[in-house]
Amino acid sequence: MPAAKVLDTLPEHVEDTVWDVLDAAGTDPWGFRQWNADDPEGEDVRYASVGQLSLTYWVNGPLCRLTVVNIVWLG
Repeated sequence: MPAAKVLDTLPEHVEDTVWDVLDAAGTDPWGFRQWNADDPEGEDVRYASVGQLSLTYWVNGPLCRLTVVNIVWLG
């Protein structure tokens, strides 16, 4: 299921948290350090988690964009 459709199914407070995490990621996309340091080509795929919420996103440096790959909420 595309991430945008998952976002539509989440409770409002979780959706707000998703946007807060993405705002932080947009400010410093490489700020979340959860990635395989041995994979130099994979450093643009990031994983950010807050409590029961986790996001996987791809940093497209040349276009200055983030693409959300996956949203998981264990609630």
